[in-house]
Amino acid sequence: MTILEAADRAGTFVGHAFAEHTVDLGEVRMNYAVAGEASSPALLLIPGQSESWWGYEAAMELLAPHFHVHAVDLRGQGRSTWTPGRYTLDLFGSDLVRFIDLVIGRATIVSGMSSGGVLSAWLSAYAKPGQVRAAVWEDPPLFASEVAPAVGPGIGEAIGPVFAAWNAWLGDQWSIGDWPGLLAAMPTAVPVEILRHLATMIPPDPDADPAAGPPQNLREYDPEWGRAFVSGTATASCDHVTMLEQVRVPVLFTHHFRTVEAGRLVGASSDDQARRAREIVEAAGGRIDYRSFPDTPHSMHEHAPKQYLETVLDWVASLDRQEKP
Repeated sequence: MTILEAADRAGTFVGHAFAEHTVDLGEVRMNYAVAGEASSPALLLIPGQSESWWGYEAAMELLAPHFHVHAVDLRGQGRSTWTPGRYTLDLFGSDLVRFIDLVIGRATIVSGMSSGGVLSAWLSAYAKPGQVRAAVWEDPPLFASEVAPAVGPGIGEAIGPVFAAWNAWLGDQWSIGDWPGLLAAMPTAVPVEILRHLATMIPPDPDADPAAGPPQNLREYDPEWGRAFVSGTATASCDHVTMLEQVRVPVLFTHHFRTVEAGRLVGASSDDQARRAREIVEAAGGRIDYRSFPDTPHSMHEHAPKQYLETVLDWVASLDRQEKP
């Protein structure tokens, strides 16, 4: 395995409003940014697939008066180490366990979006005792990111063709990099049901110029991630039913735009999948609060940061009221 560090891709990156830091976790060097005061409650932000920490930048400005915020780049994304052949939920989750130990050093609220939401669920189940106080699962693809899920459509019947196209035309570690070819192929490589709603799920950057090449978030993303999820290697060691049965902290599940057309899921998880996730957590004795936002894009924190702030603050306040004697 040949790992790639940020220095190997130094020309890729741009500056941001928050200073960036690096911590050595052993196999990977994890990049992260911090906002807020150390005296405030700790909050860990976990980005989704193809998102670097700075996808949270607008939300961090709003969160900083209320939390001590840490936003990370997962392995294979942003300035963190790229690890070919080493992209699994268990590895991502273990990185975050070490990050909480080494950097945050106290009980934290974790909030992840999309595949980061699945990792928030992973931490809800498998973090060390006392590491995680509560968890926000922002529009997570529970079941829908598995190849053969226990309920509902799997990744092949959902966003998988998009990830597969990225990998086919860009290549593991950007070994192909055929951006014009990817753009030309998308109308036939991706099912029409997905294409029809893609801008609703993930609104385009109004300032983006397709002729200028790939957007910054994709430049910072190892497309092997997509192949790992589509093939099932990313999720093979982390069955979602088993994971949900182990959840031991209070959870907020936010569920955003979704529809099922011709058997294909457009969105992160179907209503049936969200319902089943709640049933499993509740049957195991856990608390899971569910909020439906059917008109909100996949990434609330990026495209509706004020709504994200209000949702998180309202829910955390309910935890505080419950914890008071």
